[in-house]
Amino acid sequence: MKVVTRFAPSPTGYLHIGGARTALFNWLFARHHGGQYKLRIEDTDAKRSTEPAINAIIDSLKWLRLENDGEIIFQSSRRNLHVAAAEKLLAENKAYLCYCSPEELSAMRAKARTSRTTNSYDRRWRDRDPADRPSDISPVIRIKMPLGGVTTINDKVQGEVSVNNEELDDFILLRSDGSPTYMHSVVVDDHDMEVTHVIRGDDHLNNAFRQYHLYQALNWKLPEYAHIPLIHGQDGQKLSKRHGALGVEAYKEMGYLPEAIRNYLLRLGWSHKDHELISTKNAVKWFRLHNINKGPSRFNFDRLNSVNKHYISECGDEKLVQLIIEFARRHKNIDEELFVKRLLLLLPALKKRAKNLKEMCDDALFLVIPPVYPIKDKKAASCLGPSSIELLRSLHLTLTEIEDWDFKRMETCVRSFADAHEVKLADVARPLRVALTGSLASPNIFEVVVALGREEVQSRLTNVQ
Repeated sequence: MKVVTRFAPSPTGYLHIGGARTALFNWLFARHHGGQYKLRIEDTDAKRSTEPAINAIIDSLKWLRLENDGEIIFQSSRRNLHVAAAEKLLAENKAYLCYCSPEELSAMRAKARTSRTTNSYDRRWRDRDPADRPSDISPVIRIKMPLGGVTTINDKVQGEVSVNNEELDDFILLRSDGSPTYMHSVVVDDHDMEVTHVIRGDDHLNNAFRQYHLYQALNWKLPEYAHIPLIHGQDGQKLSKRHGALGVEAYKEMGYLPEAIRNYLLRLGWSHKDHELISTKNAVKWFRLHNINKGPSRFNFDRLNSVNKHYISECGDEKLVQLIIEFARRHKNIDEELFVKRLLLLLPALKKRAKNLKEMCDDALFLVIPPVYPIKDKKAASCLGPSSIELLRSLHLTLTEIEDWDFKRMETCVRSFADAHEVKLADVARPLRVALTGSLASPNIFEVVVALGREEVQSRLTNVQ
């Protein structure tokens, strides 16, 4: 059997982090089995689907390098298939026309809430004579669900799961305007696309019971189901924006690497022995559905930062510089050539400190943007009192005499200068850091001095205030 998976987002907003994990699991499962991974945009809800959302989803998946096989499929272009399947069921008496008015449906829903039942529709048109139909109501097409018994699904993650059929309503296949419902179009499309495994969030588990009977009614082979537990926040509550439930593009803007996001998402609810850092090659090799946890996973920014820091350390210098440059371009009048030159010298130090690309960029901007006086940071500004400025002017004269401008020579020189003036090294290094970077936080001060170069250091020490 050729394995075919799909990721089928609705383009009503950005690609959230849970959706990205679902896409990743589908992609890995298909790649592990040498099968196909397909992308289907479920844009049948014309009122809520937008072109910007479609583009955001596609761009996010490209950034994550979850390339789909074949052309992207748009559900809205397949309406004829959805209609034909519904009409077939109607002709075979496996579905029926329902002429309920909005008022009747509203009353049924209210009654269901009062009686606390899950099935709000009372099936009043299931066996009713069509001759009774009102002339002012356009009907919907509803499927005839079983009235008794139990439906059982052998889920690849959840195990054997059952529901009493009396809890399943005769759901709508086609609306009164002829448009297909989500519940119906998903089944038709999955069948037509020859999907063998439906891997999705466990918030769709209830849908699976309904879709099971639609497959049965159409005499189609049921795919294997794997419903993944949702991602929760650190507090155990449903993931929201306050926990980190942002769009994938937001993580890109925050400076996370796609490799890190993929690795982190893989370990959210899936494991292979005690491996934490997993390459794409190994992820494809090791991925199994039975290794997915049944319980919800918890999103943790600290862990994500740790994973991202690892991938930053593994990233090649040239590639890393180009990524940092993309963030630097948001600032006006950046001398890119000079920034790259100095950045390459400071990159080893920045790799040790930063958790993301944005942070690396922010920590490195001083290389081409000198401190602006007065310095806004009060703690930093307090390091530049009259005595400290006088000390820096003396250091400036000392540095002008050094020919070999390297780390060891800088360290030796500054330490000797501090000893000669009978002060602690910190009493020199701290104001020197502020004078060169405008901040109290930076890489090792001697690495900073080397990266800036002789002329720039002398210029900034001359202008210190």
